Amino acid sequence: MTGIAKGPEELALMEAAKRVLPAGGFGNFPADIIIRSGKGGHVQDVSGNDYIDYLLGSGPMFIGHDHPAVTEAVLRQIPLGTTFFANNEPGIRLAEAIVEAVPCAEQVRFLTSGTEADFYAMRLARAYRGRPKIVKFEGGYHGMSDWALMSLAPRRLANFPEAVPDSPGIPDAVRSEVLVAPFNDIEAAVRLIEAHQDEIGGVIMEPLQRLIPPKPGFLQAVRDVTARLGIPLIFDEVVTGFRFAYGGAQELYGVTPDICTMGKIVGGGFALSAIGGKAEIMALFDKAVGEERFLTQVGTLSGNPVAAVAGLATLGVLREPGTYDKVFAMGRSLMDGLAMLIAEAGIPAQCLGEPVLFDVVYAAGDLRDYRAVLRQDTAMQKHVNTVLRARGILKGDSKFYLSTAHTAEDVAQTLDAFRSAMQTLPAGRKVA
Repeated sequence: MTGIAKGPEELALMEAAKRVLPAGGFGNFPADIIIRSGKGGHVQDVSGNDYIDYLLGSGPMFIGHDHPAVTEAVLRQIPLGTTFFANNEPGIRLAEAIVEAVPCAEQVRFLTSGTEADFYAMRLARAYRGRPKIVKFEGGYHGMSDWALMSLAPRRLANFPEAVPDSPGIPDAVRSEVLVAPFNDIEAAVRLIEAHQDEIGGVIMEPLQRLIPPKPGFLQAVRDVTARLGIPLIFDEVVTGFRFAYGGAQELYGVTPDICTMGKIVGGGFALSAIGGKAEIMALFDKAVGEERFLTQVGTLSGNPVAAVAGLATLGVLREPGTYDKVFAMGRSLMDGLAMLIAEAGIPAQCLGEPVLFDVVYAAGDLRDYRAVLRQDTAMQKHVNTVLRARGILKGDSKFYLSTAHTAEDVAQTLDAFRSAMQTLPAGRKVA
């Protein structure tokens, strides 16, 4: 196994981080790597090691690091001003582009993070309907707010629709306002929504839940029951927006919600997120609706022009003919290669997700929901990820993010590293 050498500068920075940061890091990726630079589909650490980057900053760098269109747009904007706490042309132009692209978005409100967008989307739905409860799906991730951190990764499996807090510090009262349903179970989801229809302010879901694709008819069934009962449906497209298609997962899967949240790609690598939705619902952000219905929302950096020009430049690249065909083809070639190596190794594992966002899950059978994915062999997952890191492949614990900058050579190197991981599996892990 090839090792990644750490130089004295990086080691010194790691020690400094331990002194000034809890656990020595930012709370995101493991703290044993310090990135200095990125270019295209690669990043380099402080010690000069090069990695193929499937982390992509947790997704926003969909067109690669330091893309000339984005860099040039940002450098043109910075001398003109970086934030104004007021309307600016780049922000307005970006809102126009989002409305043109995203099926459910008739109007847009900007924020700074995906957590903010999901938090305000849930509040918007509750305010619009005048009901207190939110329905979410077990295992679904919607940021770091109290409402979102219910049954994301519960330590104990409760009976539906009971919510299980994922963090200390969340008031017990919040728990009673969240109802939890199993993903990909049409009958259970419809039954829960119908049974609690008079209490529900909104339903929030990831169209692709982490890595789990929706079963045929599932998204449409949730759309149908919420539309029939007048309950706002929120698609959390912070990850999938502008990644699965130019119009997001709602375009790819052909199901249109009432509200969606966006982040990551839409800010071009800068701090920006957005809520898009029907004008009738978005009107609650306008004081013209009256004091009793007006929903206050402000943010110091919301819609700042630097992030807006980066987002506009990114969307411009994504509109170029063939962009999505190319990145999906690259992702499929990686998924197919991994599937072949899994079959050769004779292990219970499968690729789960879409070609631009997937991972290998070390379990057999139908992985239809959070509880099914819990069957996976986490020790095998950790082993493979460790080997990949040592071979210069940077990815999260449970995701490959593909970018338009990744190449056939990157895929070949990744498959070679994965082959090494299969050849060095711990004793007893192979089944054939």
